[in-house]
Amino acid sequence: MPDEMKQKRTLSAGQVFLVFLKLGLTSFGGPVAHLGYFREEFVVRRRLLRDETYADLMALCQFLPGPASSQVGIAVGLSQAGLPGALAAWTGFTLPSAVALILFGLGIRAAGEAAVHGGWLHGLKIAAVAVVAQAVWGMAKNLCPDRPRRTMALAAAGLVLAFQGVGGQIGAIAAGGLFGILWMRETEGGETESHLIPAGRKTAVFSLLLFFSLLFCLPLLAAATGNQVVILFDSFFRSGALVFGGGHVVLPLLQAEVVNPGWVGNDLFLAGYGAAQAVPGPLFTFSAYLGAVMEEGPGGWSGGALCLTAIFLPSFLLVTGLIPFWDLLRRRALVRRALAGVNAAVVGLLLAALYTPVWSSGILSTADFILGLAAFGLLTVWRVTPWIVVGLCALGGALMTVL
Repeated sequence: MPDEMKQKRTLSAGQVFLVFLKLGLTSFGGPVAHLGYFREEFVVRRRLLRDETYADLMALCQFLPGPASSQVGIAVGLSQAGLPGALAAWTGFTLPSAVALILFGLGIRAAGEAAVHGGWLHGLKIAAVAVVAQAVWGMAKNLCPDRPRRTMALAAAGLVLAFQGVGGQIGAIAAGGLFGILWMRETEGGETESHLIPAGRKTAVFSLLLFFSLLFCLPLLAAATGNQVVILFDSFFRSGALVFGGGHVVLPLLQAEVVNPGWVGNDLFLAGYGAAQAVPGPLFTFSAYLGAVMEEGPGGWSGGALCLTAIFLPSFLLVTGLIPFWDLLRRRALVRRALAGVNAAVVGLLLAALYTPVWSSGILSTADFILGLAAFGLLTVWRVTPWIVVGLCALGGALMTVL
């Protein structure tokens, strides 16, 4: 049995919460940066995990739908203090940005319609264009290194744009998996020694059963009751359960869920997405903002907490449910090929989201394009941290209304 499996848990749930609260207050830069912060904290500085273990956890969470960095945090918390540690890790890492975005949403609601059309909010939408463009650029280089996968990404983008909504997105992901199985060659990640931290299989089976029960039963319950709270929980749970590729890729799913039925206006939606770039922590806390500004349902703090819990719950259930079985799955060549195709399709989904609703709503003039181009250059060439770029775009948007 590897040494990792015999290690003692060295942090209590309270200590896990404090460590992740610090990370939640300081982890700017998106999911890739978050994973670097986690490694520095738990592998390098505290030496609580081996590099091999951390790599396996990252592999598992890249395989799952949902926010990879939050899922790795949940897994690390699970390794240190069991289920209470997993909950403490998620709470500490998520709380700062969730509170900030709910406060932002409440401020927008209090300011009224005039705030939605303010120049600084339009600047946030331009910032969203630059951030999503940067994500497409980076993911395409890493996930589409050859001509077949680039072709798959372009085909997925076309499919999503031709068939708007969740159906087109799920179809593109399924097509990517089938493409990987049929045409991809063997990918890296062959059989290696397992370094994963063991978790109880009874707990794992219960978590997976609960995940699939909620996924299939919540839509039926929402249709049967017509209760807006159940409908909201179902919408955000499905968004968290079906999005592959991390925070930015949830944008089209959430846009379809809340903008199309008229729960949140498109201007409010993109303004909040831009604001989400300026806070540390996981991008999925954007859901807390949407719950806070929504006219339908509870709104405010309770609406933010409802949507936040719903969108992260799938990740919590999947991480606790699949850790004991991941090593068996990743040894299968078929799974690795399918995953390579899915990753290429994810790039296509993000490319489609860049066009609509991000670009189509954010770039309305030559001045908007120039500001967006400058923001993109700051992010990709000068490596300026996103929250500074977001602030500069908000200032630039405000100045454009005055000049």
